[in-house]
Amino acid sequence: MTAKRKAPGTAWTKGMSGNPKGRPRGARNRATQMAQALLETGASDVVQTILAAARGGDMAACRMILDRLVPPAKERPISLTLPPTADAAGIAEAQSAVLQAVAAGDLLPAEGTALAGILEARRKAIETGELEARIAALEASHAKP
Repeated sequence: MTAKRKAPGTAWTKGMSGNPKGRPRGARNRATQMAQALLETGASDVVQTILAAARGGDMAACRMILDRLVPPAKERPISLTLPPTADAAGIAEAQSAVLQAVAAGDLLPAEGTALAGILEARRKAIETGELEARIAALEASHAKP
């Protein structure tokens, strides 16, 4: 049979670091410092070279510049008129409006999916409120002798 080994008396206690001072926050290693120094000294030359290549028609250089200047938009504001969503009928109408907007090309499918998810959350909230009111009414009717 194997017996459990005991940790030596010099073992660290749980939660204690072997080097409490450790590396100071923000300290960088030598490779990072050297790369930063190279970038700082030659950055303007690199930028000028890329700009010259872009002016000469190099599409990869153009793309590099545009990617840095104008990053791709993650989302865009949506302008869509929806009916009131105070009840289930309104939510059904709103979902129909979203579907029609996607079908017409006014909304991207991903945007339609996001709006449908918001409408579904609204429907669940209304349903939960209605169920809570019905349960409270049933409990009140059974509590009366």
